Amino acid sequence: MARITIFPLPGAVLYPGLQLPLHIFEPRYRAMVSDALARDRRIGMIQPQRAAEGAPLFSVGCLGRIGDVEALEDGRFNIVLEGETRFRVLRELNVTTPFRQVEAELLGERDEVLAPIERASFEREARRFAEAQGYVVDWEQVGRLDDASLINGVSQIAPFDPAAKQALLEAAGLAARCDLLVQLMQFFGRTGDGDEDGTTLQ
Repeated sequence: MARITIFPLPGAVLYPGLQLPLHIFEPRYRAMVSDALARDRRIGMIQPQRAAEGAPLFSVGCLGRIGDVEALEDGRFNIVLEGETRFRVLRELNVTTPFRQVEAELLGERDEVLAPIERASFEREARRFAEAQGYVVDWEQVGRLDDASLINGVSQIAPFDPAAKQALLEAAGLAARCDLLVQLMQFFGRTGDGDEDGTTLQ
């Protein structure tokens, strides 16, 4: 069990082992960062189920540790949050702080690798998706990434909607996340091509 200060932000998903740059300007979240810096530097990133004040939270988020921090003269912060481990919300706490807090169970991350055929299948689909979206990718550098960095990295930056990103975060293990990512690239790659209104992509 852990008591976690949370930053509920639609569309922002952090993964273990990855970084998320954030610009903090709202007074309550400036207070949140100041509080975290005075304690253990940890903040939980989690998506609300809708973009409304006090909206219910999704059940799984990712605990991050503040790495780089730039305190601006007007009280704003630029921070880089470094993903540590996923967590599952057990209950939201009644607090007097301006920011929300939860009681959560930390979900230990397993060291996993993909089977060679899974990795090859993923890279093939990623190339197809990147080409369809017009992305320029250094595939030689991609090939040097370990499986977790590759799968989690693509999950974090891919232009999917918040619900799809949440499903990726909740996936039980790297192989399951890889499989879901392939399905999403196939789905969004198809629907993104002919969508005039862009509703399928962020």
